[in-house]
Amino acid sequence: MSSVQPSTRPKASQKAPGRRNENNRIYANPLPIIFADEPEHLSVWHKALGLLLGISLNRVLNPHCEGVFDATTRSVWVTDMKHAMTLWQRGFFGKGDLSRSEPSWLARQVNARKQARTGLTSEEVTAKRRAERKQFKLDRARAMAAAAAEAEAAFKEEGRVISTVYAADGTRIIPSAATWKPSQPLQEPVRTPSPAESDDEDDKDVPIENVEHLQLTLSEAFFLLWALDCLSVTHPETGNALSLAQIWCAFQNAHVPSPSLLPNLDPPARRFDNPFLVNYVAYHHYRSLGWVVKNGIKFCVDYLLYKRGPVFSHAEFAIVLCPVYEDPADQESSPFNLQNASPFSWSWLSTLNRVNAQVQKTLILSYVTIPARSRVSDAVLSSPACFNHYSIREVIVRRFIPARMRD
Repeated sequence: MSSVQPSTRPKASQKAPGRRNENNRIYANPLPIIFADEPEHLSVWHKALGLLLGISLNRVLNPHCEGVFDATTRSVWVTDMKHAMTLWQRGFFGKGDLSRSEPSWLARQVNARKQARTGLTSEEVTAKRRAERKQFKLDRARAMAAAAAEAEAAFKEEGRVISTVYAADGTRIIPSAATWKPSQPLQEPVRTPSPAESDDEDDKDVPIENVEHLQLTLSEAFFLLWALDCLSVTHPETGNALSLAQIWCAFQNAHVPSPSLLPNLDPPARRFDNPFLVNYVAYHHYRSLGWVVKNGIKFCVDYLLYKRGPVFSHAEFAIVLCPVYEDPADQESSPFNLQNASPFSWSWLSTLNRVNAQVQKTLILSYVTIPARSRVSDAVLSSPACFNHYSIREVIVRRFIPARMRD
């Protein structure tokens, strides 16, 4: 049983109700597969028979998405945007190769084109604001110099002390940023027409071709293919769909150096410490517990765990995979140099923990036990049934701050 529990830290302010309701509608399904209600045309006898035999009469709606395996990037590319948005909106699988998360390159290009037609671009708005701030500082300096000269003259001639900020009628002499108005009209930023704007007007109505694709990691692709059976992976050269046995070999061979850019479908060297197997064990473990698992390289960890998804809240937990060899001899003979398989320093752990504590994430060390080859036969590595021989233990790490934890 997993030891991961929801965080008890105070939540950040929720999004506006309208935006939250829209997200609840768009991302209502946690997985690509949807279980629809029973067909209305079924009679009472059919429903009674289903209950008697313990058979569910719900319909299973499978999107059957397609992707192309790319051995160079160790990922699967989903080029059909309908399939890409299905996988993203139903479980937040993958990321856009031209976006930070959701594939939004086309929408950004359309918005930029509309903004170029109707008004200033974001760069031009920034230039205008900088010019206004520069003019404000100049006007404020002139007003301060004039007020100081007037006060000095009044004290020298009449011996009076007058304010250098407010006039006699209470009006402000030195302008503030809230009430300042430019003393002279600001020059509008000069727009340099781009090559696209220099073309004919008809070219602006040409549809923008979407060159973005959804990029799935090997763990995400295998989970969709093997656990959910809603993804088919094709060969990049022939376009033929790969069988489960071929994908099983290709994904493991992706971590073995090869001069070829095409998938290696030959049987791999049977090793329990293959990086694909170790990473998928942890990914499947947390996905099966209901967490949305995303890459955590931004915070120097392997995975981030979201309760519902990135659009709803920030990740609550940061996972660091720590492979543990059941037999130390397997590590000595291993061709793979697994990260964190050897003991790491306390300075590294303290740095990692502080980085994630600053962003309100709980650091978890996930120890993946690699079966010993002396105990388990290599023959089990011929199929995904080998995952039953792995185990995961979790340790939560938190910073101890004496000034805050005395109670």
